[in-house]
Amino acid sequence: MTITGTRSTSHRELTWFADVFTSYLAPFADDEAQFYIGGAVGIDSLSLLWLAGNSKSRITVVAPGTVEQQPADARQAISRCRNRIANVVELGADELRTPAFHARNRWMVDHSDMVIGFPAEGPEGTSGTWQTINYSAQKGKPRLIVPI
Repeated sequence: MTITGTRSTSHRELTWFADVFTSYLAPFADDEAQFYIGGAVGIDSLSLLWLAGNSKSRITVVAPGTVEQQPADARQAISRCRNRIANVVELGADELRTPAFHARNRWMVDHSDMVIGFPAEGPEGTSGTWQTINYSAQKGKPRLIVPI
């Protein structure tokens, strides 16, 4: 499964996200599950921390360039969960711009059977979260969308 979501999470308490992940990730987080998570801040880091502490599922972190290019908070989350991360995939993009993030998102969807998206509340937009959800739809893959 691919997890995608907004980087803007400061509008909610951490306990709120823990409750949401318990409701929407836990049912899929068994010993056989494989989760692909982008190595960014926001939902990426929060879901990584939650899965590492609350499941035995395999976790793969996917960075558009390298982990070292990710924001400090994201690198810290990856470091904290290193013993629970099965794989780190660095796609090697030179510039971390929209095309690199979209390529990372497509890579994760292409390796998944399902996408769980946590977009910002409001109308569907052109964010990377919605790009990932819509790409999954084009591929005919199931999507669970949980606006936050």
